[in-house]
Amino acid sequence: MIKTIDQVSCTMHFDSYPKRIISAVPSQTELLHYLGMDEETIGITRFCIHPRSWYHSKKRIGGTKDLYVTEIKSLHPDLVIANKEENTQEQIEAIRKFCPVWTSDISNLEEALAMIREIGRITNKADQGYQLAEKIIDSFNALPVNRKLSSAAYLIWKDPYMTIGGDTFIHDMMRHCCLENVFGKEKRYPLISLEDVKARSPQIILLSSEPYPFKEKHINELSHKFPDTKIILVNGEMFSWYGSRLLQSATYFCEILTQW
Repeated sequence: MIKTIDQVSCTMHFDSYPKRIISAVPSQTELLHYLGMDEETIGITRFCIHPRSWYHSKKRIGGTKDLYVTEIKSLHPDLVIANKEENTQEQIEAIRKFCPVWTSDISNLEEALAMIREIGRITNKADQGYQLAEKIIDSFNALPVNRKLSSAAYLIWKDPYMTIGGDTFIHDMMRHCCLENVFGKEKRYPLISLEDVKARSPQIILLSSEPYPFKEKHINELSHKFPDTKIILVNGEMFSWYGSRLLQSATYFCEILTQW
C-alpha cells in the first residue's frame, strides 16, 4: 500500500505504483519525462510542449483550463497529476470521482522540490526524484548570495498589463535572481497600468516569453515610456516551470545577471 498526501492536503492510497498516468501540467509533464515515465504517461495537455517527442506522440486531453474530463475517464488512468493554479477546481473534482488526482500547490523552490521528491516516490522513481532535487539545490546554491538586489517589475501580459505578486513561484525565482519585486506586496497576478509601474520606479522591467509572448518590439515600445529603465526579454519557463526545468534555471539566472 502506497500512501501519499498531495499539496492541497488530499490523501490517496495506491495498491501498486501507477501505470497509467495523465499529466495536466506542462512543467510536471516534463518532470515525468525526466524520471523516465515514457510508457506510464498516457495523456498530456496541448500546452505540454516539452519534450517535443511526447508533444507529437501522446494523447492530448485538452488544455490546462479545459480538460476533456470524459476522454480522460475513457483512458482509465490510475493517476492524474494536476496543479491548483493551472487547472480548475471544478474539473479536478470531477476527475477525482473516478481517479486519484495528485495536485501540487507551489509558490517557492522548497515546495517545488517537495513535489519532485513525492512524485518520484509514488511513481517508483524515488531515487531519481531525490537525485534531481539534490542537483537543483546544488545549482541554486551556486547563485550569488551577497549581490545587492535590483528592483524589478515582471510583466506576464499585455492589454491589459499583468504582473506577479509576492505569493507566486515567479516572485520566489526573482529573489533567487537577485531581484526585488516592486509588486511584491500584491497578491497573485494583479492587473496594472504602465503608470503603476512608473510609480514603483523599477530599475529593471522583465518581459516574459509566456503566457504573453513579449518580443523585441515591445522593448522598443516601452523604452519610450521608461528611458532610464533596463528592459529585457526573459524566458518565462525558467521563472515559472517548477519541475525538471529547474535544473536549467540557475544557470540561466547567472547568464542574465550579467545584463544588469
